[in-house]
Amino acid sequence: MCAGKVWKGREGGGKESGKGLVKTDMLKGLVLGIVLGILLVALGVYFYFSTGLAPVAVTDPPMPFEMKFAHMALDAHIEKQKIPESPVVADEQSYLAGAEVYKHNCAVCHGLPDQPRTNIAQGMFPRPPQLFHGTGVTDDPASETYWKAENGIRLTGMPGFKGRLTETEIWQVSVLLANADKIPPSVKAALASAPSEQNAARASGAEAGNGNAPPAKPKP
Repeated sequence: MCAGKVWKGREGGGKESGKGLVKTDMLKGLVLGIVLGILLVALGVYFYFSTGLAPVAVTDPPMPFEMKFAHMALDAHIEKQKIPESPVVADEQSYLAGAEVYKHNCAVCHGLPDQPRTNIAQGMFPRPPQLFHGTGVTDDPASETYWKAENGIRLTGMPGFKGRLTETEIWQVSVLLANADKIPPSVKAALASAPSEQNAARASGAEAGNGNAPPAKPKP
């Protein structure tokens, strides 16, 4: 009787041990499968880019999920930033000041009221939004537009103006664009006029600082 109990005990212990080994092997196989899957995906991405399959011309169709992931990353990054509220009041005087800055620094890509998209804007990818057509960025807080204008957005052609425009100027443009659907006629008229000489001279100075100044006219 005692020998039979001992045998049954050993048999039960052997079964439990066997089940433990099976579970360990399954876990190892699962981990190995995950690692191999990650390596295959990484190799596939490397092959996609290294063999020239990825679209690089502005006329090429976007990569799969390119726009979705780009917007997801941008929105998540901006949401983490601690952007203060605008110190610039949303009134006609601020709009007019913002219009001067906008005409010289933004209009070539983002357009003007009642004007068609420029050739530069048509030749860009992603296409820059026309900020006085349709919704523009009136559904975004001015602080979000401020962050984009100050820091730029890489791989889009959107430059950052930090150190090139003052914080007040960037806020003036941001407040203007946040209210682009309700600006008065005086601001629309200002947007339709040529940039002021002061802004034009300032931009020329910035170009000179970057080594892109236009050649001096020869003296008669």
